[in-house]
Amino acid sequence: MKHAGAAALETLSDLLERLRTRTALAERRPGIFYIGGKAFLHFHDDPAGLFADLRLGGDWQRFPVNSSDERAELLAVIDEMF
Repeated sequence: MKHAGAAALETLSDLLERLRTRTALAERRPGIFYIGGKAFLHFHDDPAGLFADLRLGGDWQRFPVNSSDERAELLAVIDEMF
């Protein structure tokens, strides 16, 4: 599964804008977020849709981000961490 390119990230612009307001996150490259120098969140483009990989503890967990409800769920999980 490849990392999301510019076109895929454009479809996630509303989600990315909301993520950028979280001061704990640093976006080092478009759509790739870090916390304290450690990779935390990035996106993948797949024939099955768009997915976010979120580091929870030491493991990556995949979240679909194709609908507004799925994006809201991802944001809720992130907000619970802070």
